Amino acid sequence: MIDLFSLLSIGLAFFVIAVSPGPANISNATIAMSKGRRTSLIYGAGLSTGLVFWGIIAASGMGTILQSSVYLLMALKIFGGIYLLRLAYLSGKETMKPNSVSIEMIDDKVSGKSWFFRGVIMNISNPKTVIAWMAALSVGLEANDGTLSLIAGLVICMVVGFATNAMYSICFSYCGVMNWYQRASRWINGATSFLFSIAGIGLLRSAFNRSSVS
Repeated sequence: MIDLFSLLSIGLAFFVIAVSPGPANISNATIAMSKGRRTSLIYGAGLSTGLVFWGIIAASGMGTILQSSVYLLMALKIFGGIYLLRLAYLSGKETMKPNSVSIEMIDDKVSGKSWFFRGVIMNISNPKTVIAWMAALSVGLEANDGTLSLIAGLVICMVVGFATNAMYSICFSYCGVMNWYQRASRWINGATSFLFSIAGIGLLRSAFNRSSVS
């Protein structure tokens, strides 16, 4: 069974990925400010459901990798590390821009069910999400980990995904929060870049340490 530290590592890695500013989070924040907390929570639940879809896809592929080859897992960790470093680079680039976020306010009147499915479609339409899942799962999984360990890691990421989207809905539904976010965007992107860098370097070190042991 996967240990607590590995679960925490997976959860933290996925949190860093899930909480970072991006199209889904920006849209959720926008809806929270323009439509209120209830609508944003529904939309966020849809976003999280879309994440679950890609999580199951990622876990299925990860299970095959874990059962096939230590070297494939090492390659995945290298790929995941490079992906995280790329996110760090992109976040770092945002720190050079003015403290503003381009957001299109959503004014059309739709039902709660429609908001939910909009959230699902938002994340399902982004196949790159599966890479983020695999990168996060590979942080705490090793070649000798079994199916239960994989399922535990998957569940942790699902919980983190729902919690993160709910956090965005709650926080950004308060008046004035979006204005603060715009003013602090450079600092937020800088902190995100730092966290991505630490996670990416740690994943690369894990891959090469495993290689040297083998």
